[in-house]
Amino acid sequence: MRRGHTYTDHFSLDTRQHELLGMDLGEGIPRRALLLGLSLYIVWTGALLLVFGLPSRITFTVYFLPPLLTVVYGTQRSRRTDRRWNITNWSISIRYLVLGHRPIICGGRRAATRSEWISRRARWGGKVDTLAASSVLGGAVERWLGDDDVPQGAGGPLRLNARPRLYGPDAVVKAHGRKALQHKGEA
Repeated sequence: MRRGHTYTDHFSLDTRQHELLGMDLGEGIPRRALLLGLSLYIVWTGALLLVFGLPSRITFTVYFLPPLLTVVYGTQRSRRTDRRWNITNWSISIRYLVLGHRPIICGGRRAATRSEWISRRARWGGKVDTLAASSVLGGAVERWLGDDDVPQGAGGPLRLNARPRLYGPDAVVKAHGRKALQHKGEA
């Protein structure tokens, strides 16, 4: 079996911003994290300013803390995939839970029909069972998750119970018949 090694991971160099508006930032902040933080602050604070107005002493935390925590924990390297940030894995997971993904059939030669997609109920699994069981949100969650049964055109899961068998020469002789092997030996 062939094994590949990635050597370029050792060369991941972050560009750093060492000075910002005349202030010395010491060792510097990674520029990609700085740009992500600025964009998150602009979007988050802008939306909150439009909806709720200027913050008070108490609500300032709501304006300031969520983008900061997202940038601090989101720009760390992921433990699952070394080359990705945590925020990338979070966004991929959220996108899968909300939108799903289009299955690839025959290497992309045929587009998947809607019945071949993984249902929302199957994607969310046990994560929303408590919400569905509650009396307040139960109906809305059930409508959003969709039907529990298997969609049209798709059958139930196939349970395979394969057992390998080893046949010896005597079983091969029985399967082909003795005459077939005798004719081969004569020729």
